[in-house]
Amino acid sequence: MDKIIQVATKELGISEISGSQHNKRILQYSNEIGISWIDDDETPWCSVFMNWVAMKCGVKRSGSAAARSWLTVGLPVENPEPGDIVVYWRGDPNSHQGHVGIFFGYSSDKSRVYTLGGNQNNSVSISAYPAERVLSFRRLQPDNKFELKDKDLKKGDTGTDVVNLQNALKLLQFNAGTSDGIFGPKTEGALKQFQATNFELEISGIFDAPTREHMLELLNA
Repeated sequence: MDKIIQVATKELGISEISGSQHNKRILQYSNEIGISWIDDDETPWCSVFMNWVAMKCGVKRSGSAAARSWLTVGLPVENPEPGDIVVYWRGDPNSHQGHVGIFFGYSSDKSRVYTLGGNQNNSVSISAYPAERVLSFRRLQPDNKFELKDKDLKKGDTGTDVVNLQNALKLLQFNAGTSDGIFGPKTEGALKQFQATNFELEISGIFDAPTREHMLELLNA
C-alpha cells in the first residue's frame, strides 16, 4: 500500500490541457495499460490512472476505464488504510457512473474522504468526497504469487518479514493494525484469529511453518 501512494504522489499536478492539445502523460497512462481507444485527455480517466498505478506497483487491476470496474478487484475492507482503493457512485447510486481513487484519510468528522486520484478537477490531485457516496473500500492483492519467507516469527520480532506478515493478515481480513514491522499484541491477536480458522493449526500466535503454508494456500488460491 505504501508503494501505491509513492507511485501516485509522484504524478500529482499532471493536468489536462484545455483546447485541442492533450497532455502526453495522461495519454501515456492509457497506452501503457493497453487501453488504446483513448486518444485524448478529456475522456474520464480516473480508472485509467488507477490501472496505471496498479500496474506500476505489481498489484491486481481492473483493466477497464470504468470506475465501478474496481468493485470486482481486491478484497473489501471496513477499516481502510492509506493506499487502499475507494470507489464512489456518481450521478446515481444505481447508474454506471462512478469515480475511483486512493484512500488518503477521513476528515475529522468522517463526513468526507480524502482521495488521491486522476481526473480530479481535471488533474492528479488530492480531493475530498462525501463519505455517503462511497460504494466500497478495496485492498489490492499482488498480481504475482504471494511469498512469505520460510522463517518463524513471534511477538517481539521486527523487520520486513513482519511487515509482509501484517499485510498478508490484512489481505485475509484479519486486523493486524498498521503494517509497521513490529510484531506486537495486535499482530499476535490477528494471527491467533487466523490460526483458529483451521483445526490443524495450533493457536499459538507464532507464525510457524504450518501457519505459513495454509496462509500461502489461501493467498495464492
